[in-house]
Amino acid sequence: MSMDPIETFRIEADELLEQIEQGLLDLTHRLGDMDLVNAVFRGLHTLKGSGAMFGFEALAAFTHHCETAFDRVRKGEVPATAELVSAVLSARDHMRALVEEEVTQAHLEAGEALLATLRSAIEKAGGGEAPKGAQAETASQKADDRAASGSGWNIWFRLPANSMTNGTNPLALIAELRELGEATITADLSHVPPLESLVPAELQIAWQVTLKTGQPRSAIEDVFIFVMDDMELKIEAIACEAAAAGQPDEAAATVETQKNASPVSPSIEPVSGDARQAKSAENVRVPAERLDELMDRVGELVIAQSRLSQIATMSTDLHLRSVSEEIERLSGELRDTMMVLRMVPVSTLFGRFRRLVHDLARETGKAIELATDGESTEVDKTVIERLADPLVHLVRNSIDHGLELPAEREAAGKPRTGQVKLSARQAGGEVIIKITDDGRGIDHQKVRAKAEASGLIEPGQQISEHDLLQFIFHPGFSTAQKVTNLSGRGVGMDVVKRTIESLRGTIDLTTKAGEGSEISLRIPLTVAIIDGLLVRVGEGRYVIPLAAVEECIELSLEDDLRSRGRSFISLRDKLVPFLRLRDLFATGTKPDPHQKIVVISTGSERVGLVVDQIIGDHQTVIKSMSKLHANVATFSGATILGDGTVALILDVAHLVAAGQQQEAQLRAAV
Repeated sequence: MSMDPIETFRIEADELLEQIEQGLLDLTHRLGDMDLVNAVFRGLHTLKGSGAMFGFEALAAFTHHCETAFDRVRKGEVPATAELVSAVLSARDHMRALVEEEVTQAHLEAGEALLATLRSAIEKAGGGEAPKGAQAETASQKADDRAASGSGWNIWFRLPANSMTNGTNPLALIAELRELGEATITADLSHVPPLESLVPAELQIAWQVTLKTGQPRSAIEDVFIFVMDDMELKIEAIACEAAAAGQPDEAAATVETQKNASPVSPSIEPVSGDARQAKSAENVRVPAERLDELMDRVGELVIAQSRLSQIATMSTDLHLRSVSEEIERLSGELRDTMMVLRMVPVSTLFGRFRRLVHDLARETGKAIELATDGESTEVDKTVIERLADPLVHLVRNSIDHGLELPAEREAAGKPRTGQVKLSARQAGGEVIIKITDDGRGIDHQKVRAKAEASGLIEPGQQISEHDLLQFIFHPGFSTAQKVTNLSGRGVGMDVVKRTIESLRGTIDLTTKAGEGSEISLRIPLTVAIIDGLLVRVGEGRYVIPLAAVEECIELSLEDDLRSRGRSFISLRDKLVPFLRLRDLFATGTKPDPHQKIVVISTGSERVGLVVDQIIGDHQTVIKSMSKLHANVATFSGATILGDGTVALILDVAHLVAAGQQQEAQLRAAV
């Protein structure tokens, strides 16, 4: 099924808008970087042209004004300023609305207001000095333009070898140069390899063009604007005839040297045909819903394979067992491949916060630096999508509650600029994402006072620092003195915790007064198919996520009887609490004579789960619980076993918390 051309344009426009935003955010830190200015200009130019081609006239007309503004910056007529960049950032948001929504009168009025802001920023910038880099470049260009005004330009260019494969026609570029004036064109064959090494699909020819025209350098650069980043281009003014008679033109000499250079050595090994094909097809755009559909099919295949394995186990047919083992291997490899296809780097998530931090810095008057680490860490795309909103709330809280104003930071002996850091790393089958700030930290006394006022704890009650900070995730809990646009209503942190727990993850908070806070999220890499440990409790079978399992030990009947009333085991000189799942699930059955303890962990916390039998590992396709059972905290989902029966998946985080609570109660009783 072919994709709608309009939908294709929207996807490409979204990528262009993302590139424009990243370029503008980089420009806020390096206002004199002309490479960034040119990159933003090219993005705006492409968006305008593509929008007009697909009938987005309002988008093309609006983008034209922003493109013109950056063209003036590019030519050195106006310096890049923070106000100008901020105005174009706001305009970029309006462009997204024009792409995604039906244009109304309200859109046009909003566009006029944004253009008024843009014009004001240009007028303010017009009286200032251009950045030094831009001044130098502009002065050089003007000198070249004056030198070339009577004669023209010497141009030498060479396109990348794969340019024709990517759809770039060098003859069309030459035709555009001819339109600027009288052109003498010479092919430079110095880079063409010998016939035995020649690859027909690759472009190895360069061109020398002598162009007699009064057009400025920028008109020539505009011809190559879409390929300039990847090509080699030299543009030099032709000196007047008198000067030219005494001094040979440098560009011509350069090209002449290249023409006389020796050809590429035939000893260089040519690129193989397979490698060229792989290079031309590095990326394929696939709609996300197709990946989801494929994931569902792989899940069904895993369930069918599980049934086949069970049938083969009960059969004496060796051929059936052989086929079953082969299918199991292939389905496992297919599952792993599918997991890789769904993985995306967390940079796609972290990149969104650059704009958020930029806007919040302007809104709050705080100087903020965003630092990131581990952006190449990969996570399932579903996890990325569901993490976006919780992370936005956590970052906003860090900036609003955590970071101080510049004057306060200086008074405390800190740098004026506060830092918010996002980091990610993989630990086994989990990814650990941390949000760290170097602000004022969380006031434990305020949290305690609010908890006592809310009736969550008794006045003077002894409570650990960890448990005290957990009240922050309680619905309606806020220590803010006043409500702001960012926070203070007590809404959000409880939603953040529920979202993380729905992903079978955990959230933890540590803080130090005057030094800052750190929020740590531990989340499974995928929420679709996991490796599980299948166990039996009474007559029921359950799955424990294998990534959370540390070890399995035997609990004899004698040890079980001795541990009644305390439920602790000594594991390498450390006491670990354990839960009897048979009692927790009220199975009503007698314990097996040889029970097992499965030790599970989340972070540094460990708990043992007493089961009757460990059946073995199991490829677990996670199915969500029904609405009727959605609030059953002990289970995070269900899966279908090989015999068609359903096994519930244990919620490790909830069970660990229950075990730690049981330990605290027993210690308090002692």
